[in-house]
Amino acid sequence: MNALDSARWQFAVTASLHFLFVALTLGLVFFVAATQTRYVRTGDELYGRMARFWGALYAINYAVGIATGLVMEFEIGLNWSGLSRLTGDVFGAPLALETLIAFVLESTLLGMWLFGWGRLNKKLHLALIWGVAATALLSAFWVMVSNAFLQHPVGYVLDGDGRARLTDFGALLTNSALWFALAHIVMAAMLTGGMFVAGVSAWHLRRRAGGEQTELFRRSLRTGLHNALVGLFFTIGFGYAQFGPLDDNQPTKLAGGEDAIAQQAAMVAKYGPGDYIPGSIVGASLGIMIMVANLLFLVLLLARLLAIRDVLSTRRWARPMLWLLTALIPVPFLTAIAGWIVREEGRQPWAVYGLLKTADAVSPMSDGVLLTSTIGFTVVVVGLVVVDWWLLARKARRGPGDEFLPQPLPVREEISV
Repeated sequence: MNALDSARWQFAVTASLHFLFVALTLGLVFFVAATQTRYVRTGDELYGRMARFWGALYAINYAVGIATGLVMEFEIGLNWSGLSRLTGDVFGAPLALETLIAFVLESTLLGMWLFGWGRLNKKLHLALIWGVAATALLSAFWVMVSNAFLQHPVGYVLDGDGRARLTDFGALLTNSALWFALAHIVMAAMLTGGMFVAGVSAWHLRRRAGGEQTELFRRSLRTGLHNALVGLFFTIGFGYAQFGPLDDNQPTKLAGGEDAIAQQAAMVAKYGPGDYIPGSIVGASLGIMIMVANLLFLVLLLARLLAIRDVLSTRRWARPMLWLLTALIPVPFLTAIAGWIVREEGRQPWAVYGLLKTADAVSPMSDGVLLTSTIGFTVVVVGLVVVDWWLLARKARRGPGDEFLPQPLPVREEISV
């Protein structure tokens, strides 16, 4: 494996696994915020317990996901110096805004929310979680602004040194590769969070815990299924909506048959010799994503109908659907990786489409060094994923408690003399 292959595999593993954290975090935070809103508006303590329970799972995923994001940023600077040198002044600006404005503010608000239960005014505390949700969305926005530049570079000029200089920040924000893709990802996150909530709730309802917990997971199941179904509907819609911009911005990505031959010839004439048609994995990933999305939509629609009058949680003949919902928790994560392959692998052989080839973007490092770092970073990131899922499964199995609430101090017994 040469240096280029090692660098690509390293970033592919890190970025795809990091995105799994992002999808669940973004999907859960709005669920938690909406649930806490119901708690504040109705005064129903059960909604408060729901918000704390799902908020604890959100916090676990967020905390571990930060580490994978730091690894990914380190890799960009270490392995892709050519990319940073040529276009870092352009695509680096949105990433800096994501870190300084969105990420730092999001972490601060989340810490205040975690430790503010029972200590802050309810409405002020509610504003904190909505602030976390807003900054999480803002973080996704800035990352996608940067990624959209790699897909379709706009708003720049090349100076005398051959470096890209940002000349039109507004062009970055109106990039045709941005908005449908951003909406697609946000809705996919809504699907992921909804499926996670529904699957965990279904697991608890199969155990028939009884009492208040049963009602808590019934409500969670209904809302989770609703969010997943709505999220999937719009994920499919915004996915198809991207085909138009793709044909204009990256005509080689989905080219096949005679069109692929024509596009290859056109690219060779424009950019010189090279293989400009992506591998078959792009078309296969797209086909899998579409097929799974359609099948999952039918399953979620049936489950949502069965949950209207709690048939799903009260009728014995409906229990297999509870098993199925729990088993389907990983599906949105797997389709997210398929979508990532379509977007990123489909851009090859370009790091910045039409501007910088991936082979020219990699750092001048030896094959052995990059292979060693690939193995090391892969072990670290996969280990973080395993730890995250172990912590999530452990907390999910335990069920809700008095998360984040201040505990009374132990009573000190005075000894009479």
